[in-house]
Amino acid sequence: MSTGRRRIKKDDKVRIIAGKEKGKIGKVLMVLHEKERVIVENVNFVKRHTRPGGKTPRGGILEKEAPLHWSNVMLMCDKCIDPTRIKMQRLEDGSKVRMCGKCGEIID
Repeated sequence: MSTGRRRIKKDDKVRIIAGKEKGKIGKVLMVLHEKERVIVENVNFVKRHTRPGGKTPRGGILEKEAPLHWSNVMLMCDKCIDPTRIKMQRLEDGSKVRMCGKCGEIID
């Protein structure tokens, strides 16, 4: 498992950089670390045919977001309003923070 992409977290604003959804922007709903995938809000919808049951009493065709590989998304910087690479920086107090690779703004 690659640890290099664990820099994307829940509630981050990301842009899709590859695939059929390229160019779209959304918020990360969930990060699946074991599978190296992220689920982005209102991106990569798939249709799921379901039978009537407990959660879906009517059944039918449901649309939901499918996971994307996290190499296909880039974090958006709020200051420079661009997708950017992330640098990890250690502060004087010893804590690690994520920084924009272009402008140097602290992301979290």
